[in-house]
Amino acid sequence: MEWVVISAVLLMTVLCLLKVNVILAIIISAISAGLMTGLGFVDSVKLMVSGMGDSANTALSYVLLGAFAVAISYTGITKILVNFIIRVLTGKKTMMLFALAGIACLSQNLVPVHIAFIPILIPPLLKLFDQMRMDRRAVAVALTFGLKAPYIMIPAGFGLLFQDLILKGLESNGAEITLHEVTLSMLIPGLGMIAGLLIGVLVTYRKDKKQNGEVKEAKIQKEDLVEEVTFNKKHLLTLVAIVLALIVQIITGNLILGALTGIIALFVLVVIPYRELDSVMTQGIAMMGTISFVILVAAGFAKTLQETGAVDKLVEASASVLGDNKPLIAFVLLLLGLVITIGIGTSFGTIPIIAALFVPICLTAGFSPLATAALVGTAGALGDAGSPASDSTLGPTSGLNADGKHNHIWDTCVPTFIHYNIPLFIFGWIAAMVL
Repeated sequence: MEWVVISAVLLMTVLCLLKVNVILAIIISAISAGLMTGLGFVDSVKLMVSGMGDSANTALSYVLLGAFAVAISYTGITKILVNFIIRVLTGKKTMMLFALAGIACLSQNLVPVHIAFIPILIPPLLKLFDQMRMDRRAVAVALTFGLKAPYIMIPAGFGLLFQDLILKGLESNGAEITLHEVTLSMLIPGLGMIAGLLIGVLVTYRKDKKQNGEVKEAKIQKEDLVEEVTFNKKHLLTLVAIVLALIVQIITGNLILGALTGIIALFVLVVIPYRELDSVMTQGIAMMGTISFVILVAAGFAKTLQETGAVDKLVEASASVLGDNKPLIAFVLLLLGLVITIGIGTSFGTIPIIAALFVPICLTAGFSPLATAALVGTAGALGDAGSPASDSTLGPTSGLNADGKHNHIWDTCVPTFIHYNIPLFIFGWIAAMVL
């Protein structure tokens, strides 16, 4: 029973590496997990489907965030940003990658559209990337950093939700800790993310990507620029709608209400004509629908692993042989977190599961509350980058593959797995040892 989780996750990983559709790979792996625990085909499917409802809130929020992002782009304000990037950063590859990482960071806190900005901002830049001989894997690494690092280190927006999950997970299992201490505990693991970004941008993908054996200097062509837009009253009101969406999200802690507020504000302020409402919603659903469905199926996979007791058995089997060796315990717990999260595809969904299992082990072994928070948070974050079913990888692919030249597994999942999970594992282990 304890090998079910590892077997199911390995099966999903192999299928994805063989370029099997992500949704099919997850469904096959979920059914296989059910069969390995003694369930039949029908019961395995029923259990998976029942688990899909657990992420209905997340799926709906992504669709609404997609509609909000489409509505924002309708005003033309994103064209100003695209033209600025093209004019100022053409030929400056490193600066552009860091700028994209920064924009992605803002999407987690200041402009709460999460991954919905990527299919709007990135496709107009693809031609420029090719002219600059930029390796799109570097762009994927930069975008994934911005989608992940803020929630690990910054207690605002998505980061507040993540760190609050860690806080509640520890408190409900007997550990005394404050939100401020949780934030401090995640700073060292967060440094691992920064290290991964620097290595990816400055070392791994630093060289120009050659085409036809030749490297040419990128120059701005008139046709590369999108339609010229001058900042006006409509754009100012768009910023007002964004601020309102941010305020509502912070007050309520609910992404759905935040996105809904932004959409309604854009129509109430007459930034977007009412007749375009149906078009905006349709485009938002089309843009984020696939990602939302992948997340739903991944939730079904997580439910199968959890309800069959496979995750509990894996942790129990590991704990029984660890003793009180703290370095070994930290290493194994982080490894388990990596396996669980890469299968489930969401750090936010993993934290409540692993907190109930990990915290008692950590407290018994003598880890401090800060070290325990670092272990739980890092174990939850591990595997988010690199997972075929994670929004941190699905988001970048949705923009970079707009012209069909970017592979989700080999060009997004594998590079982000290498550049973030390895340093995050190392820095998380260090945090557990020193805190």
